[in-house]
Amino acid sequence: MSAEPVRTEKSFSRYVVYVDESGDHGLERIDPNYPVFTLAFCIFHKNHYAQRVVPSIETFKFKHFGHDLVVLHETDIRKEKSGFRFDSRQHKELFLDELTDIIETSNFILIACVIDKHRLRERSDNPYHLALGFCLETLYEFLEEKQEQSLTTHIVVECRGRREDAELELEFRRLCAGDNRFSRILPFEIVFADKKTNSSGLQLADLVARPIGLSVVKPEQPNRAFDLLKRKFFCSGGRMQVGIGFEGWGLKIHPPLESERPR
Repeated sequence: MSAEPVRTEKSFSRYVVYVDESGDHGLERIDPNYPVFTLAFCIFHKNHYAQRVVPSIETFKFKHFGHDLVVLHETDIRKEKSGFRFDSRQHKELFLDELTDIIETSNFILIACVIDKHRLRERSDNPYHLALGFCLETLYEFLEEKQEQSLTTHIVVECRGRREDAELELEFRRLCAGDNRFSRILPFEIVFADKKTNSSGLQLADLVARPIGLSVVKPEQPNRAFDLLKRKFFCSGGRMQVGIGFEGWGLKIHPPLESERPR
């Protein structure tokens, strides 16, 4: 019996995707202060990720914690929990400024979907599944642009629970099997990571998801993080028009706002 052929690096695309969410996807009880579900895809070129992104985050952790085992969680940082306790307001602002600089200088493409749960017409719809469909379809368009759509791209998500993970994987495989806007096979593979996994990509995805949601919930409120992220969204004008034209492309709000381009 012959051994299976070893897969080479050429089988894979040059990109890897890290995913995180903000808000819960339930519709029974909706938080009036954050009535949305946000799903964020951070797309990294593997070489840049390995050579620049990971070392910058590791260096940041060694500077502020003395070790690199800490996992950066937006909620813990914001609420100053689980080791994120600062000596002073100045110390916290310095910490956040340096972390913001890392996000700004890390090259990644952002695709996200915000589900407005109050405005969702079909109450039987699963907000996570709706957002996943949009993000996967838009990811495919990005890979087409890079001529990498025929190669396997891995999509890394955090585990949420046995039942939730099984439902997510089923929906993921359904979408990739052709039940999508293009009626095409999408060459994606899902990778589940334990919540304690110390992944730089997952931590960056965690840091960007909530500011995206807040830009929809409280558009009048100053949002420094989202202002920075605008330049990272996949947009209609290509990289020559970063920061504009991303509504309805790299960022989808569902149900759509009147200003959004229909897709």
